[in-house]
Amino acid sequence: MENLSEHYARLLGLGDDWDVTDVDLDLSSQRVEIRLKHVAGAACCCPECGEQRPLKDHAPEREWRHLDTMQFETILVARTPRTNCPKCGVLNIDLPWADPHGRFTLMFQAFAIRVLQASASVEQGRQLLGLSWRSAHDLMRVAVRRGLEDRDMDNIAHVGIDEKSFGKGQDYVSVLVDLDEHRVLEVAEGRTQESAETLWNTLSDEQKENVEAVAMDMWSAFISSASEHVPEAEIVHDRFHISKHLNEAVDKVRRAEHKALKQEGDERLTGSRFLWLTNEENLSEEKAAAFDELKNAKLKTSRAWAISDLFRDFWDQPGEYTARNFFERWHSWASRSRLEPIIKVGRMIKRHLDNIVTWFRHPISNGPTEGFNSRIQAIKAAARGFRNFENYRIRILFFCGRLDLEPETSMT
Repeated sequence: MENLSEHYARLLGLGDDWDVTDVDLDLSSQRVEIRLKHVAGAACCCPECGEQRPLKDHAPEREWRHLDTMQFETILVARTPRTNCPKCGVLNIDLPWADPHGRFTLMFQAFAIRVLQASASVEQGRQLLGLSWRSAHDLMRVAVRRGLEDRDMDNIAHVGIDEKSFGKGQDYVSVLVDLDEHRVLEVAEGRTQESAETLWNTLSDEQKENVEAVAMDMWSAFISSASEHVPEAEIVHDRFHISKHLNEAVDKVRRAEHKALKQEGDERLTGSRFLWLTNEENLSEEKAAAFDELKNAKLKTSRAWAISDLFRDFWDQPGEYTARNFFERWHSWASRSRLEPIIKVGRMIKRHLDNIVTWFRHPISNGPTEGFNSRIQAIKAAARGFRNFENYRIRILFFCGRLDLEPETSMT
């Protein structure tokens, strides 16, 4: 039967170049320390050029966190050989168990990434792994960098640009999303034209040429940047944001009317906000009955809701020509409504109609982007907000980038 050192050498998959010289088990601290030594005379290759070079010396002793052994924290300890390369200089050789500057073995990184992604929060994941907040973040940062370097960016045809809140107040980040693959491509601070430029500059000229359409809201900074960077792509002002603007208009009418009615002792609109802003199909039987009575009442809010609800039929038109005709009829009604919030949204839609009917050629929306909202909000809430944008960016890409985060390892 092999001895303990041979056993660990086999488990670590070290090969012939490294030996396990000692295994120290500390029961009181529940720690296993495995000491490794590079075999004398074993090949030393320059990590830059790959050429075999003579051994110069050994770097100072270092530690790497490895997978636990029977719930005991396991640490690898070694001095890394250094080569003297006439081309590249004095460098540490590559190690079979860790990245050049990493503090964790590759196997621990792979395991930790799976734990963090499966946990309800980073806080929960780091506690399960026994890591500090900084160690967990460093591990995610390295994983994201690895994933970004290796990801496939060919044939991205439909992208979305959207904004997400960051921190408190009116702080935002801008997010570029691959709508076909449902993945976040990049995150930039702010929601200015410079923010959008940062996003577009992460794509090569060839990748930009492949983009056929861009979904976005009617924010001028996003429109200008898309027109500059992907001039051949069509802009699609997606239905999600248009519906949001219409809902906000209905709510403005409701609030103004509710205030006026209350002064007359009429409480019909009290507590009704949810009813006006929720699809009827999603209402319970009791709430649907209450809403049926409200929407058929002679109220300004009822008219505003009816105009807003009718616009849903715009998206069911068979093509662009009929959609334009439908809009003209709808806009005529909205303009005559004498409801200023509805009139204002109608004008906005008319100004951007050319980039709205593009939906009939490219039926895309930022719906997938908004689908990331719950995850992104959970990330922000779990961290109690982010003071550092880069930390926020790393978290979003780690959880929403669909990146190949785990390192390759030769260890068994």
